[in-house]
Amino acid sequence: MKMTFRWFGSTDDSVTLEQIRQIPGMTGIVGALFDVPVGEVWPIEKIAKLKKEVEDAGLELEIIESVNIHDDIKIGLPTRDKYIENYSQTIRNLAQYGIKVICYNFMPVFDWTRTNLAKELADKSTVLSYEQGVVDKIDPTAMLETFKSSANGFSLPGWEPERMATLKELFSKYEGLTEDTLFDNLKYFLEGVIPTCIECDVKLAIHPDDPPWPIFGLPRIVKNEADLERIIGLVDSPYNGLTLCSGCLGANPANDIPKLIRRFGAMGRIHFAHVRNIYIHENGDFDESSHLSCDGSLDLFEIMKAYHDIGFTGYIRPDHGRMIWGEKVRPGYGLYDRALGVTYLNGLWEAIGKMAQVK
Repeated sequence: MKMTFRWFGSTDDSVTLEQIRQIPGMTGIVGALFDVPVGEVWPIEKIAKLKKEVEDAGLELEIIESVNIHDDIKIGLPTRDKYIENYSQTIRNLAQYGIKVICYNFMPVFDWTRTNLAKELADKSTVLSYEQGVVDKIDPTAMLETFKSSANGFSLPGWEPERMATLKELFSKYEGLTEDTLFDNLKYFLEGVIPTCIECDVKLAIHPDDPPWPIFGLPRIVKNEADLERIIGLVDSPYNGLTLCSGCLGANPANDIPKLIRRFGAMGRIHFAHVRNIYIHENGDFDESSHLSCDGSLDLFEIMKAYHDIGFTGYIRPDHGRMIWGEKVRPGYGLYDRALGVTYLNGLWEAIGKMAQVK
């Protein structure tokens, strides 16, 4: 496996490349361009600058998270062909600079949803959390304003300001859209870009819905094993793959994460692994937690063992971390707890490997 770390760039991340480079076992950065509007082509010069910045710090840049999908593609509007061509050109531009995997999602309107960005745990750390009762009562068009006070002055990934400014209009465009229609629109997108992926040797890896169930009346199509199977069948190519996020899919206890890893990993369709833990309450609400198995509801040992058993050689990263030790950063994306997560995952990987040798 290749251990990586998500980074938001030198102008919008409190974590530096120098700090990331010092995390034991770290090989690369999961990068992106956050100042390019969704749907526009990523400029060569900006990709080159990001690549140089990362490599000058002694790290690799081989995976991007994410080149976001324009809503016109998800909705299936006539204008989608223009945005699909733009996406294809972005793939070509990224391929010129050694990008091997692009993580993306197909979630309508919201990239992810939480109801609290700074829930305090018993140890005084704070975490992202989700309460269904709050979601059922909240006005989704006002969510960004609700979050601003707890975002510590940072932008929130996937909540682009230009899109959030037109939320009411966006919701009206998605009105009446069904899961089947969303699947059809994903198929249309994949049929448009996978030939470019093959040409450029760049794999796509769709990220699960977060959380993995419908919210605010919007359909969701990356929720469970059946959805993942349907997605990889839309265009039967190894370039049409998955980002297996344990925390997203794991929020539904019916999703057996090690089983999913073994099934889709054996097919060669998992190109990116997000590994994190969550604590699920009896009513289904959940809090994010440290990566340790004992702190959450997921067995990280079994998850890492599943990756080891399939001979996973792809990219992996610790996902969201707690805010600890007084760190004031973008919620979920501080240095300290994610670095602890890396160390834990690397320790599990080493132990599992040595156990296998003994056998």
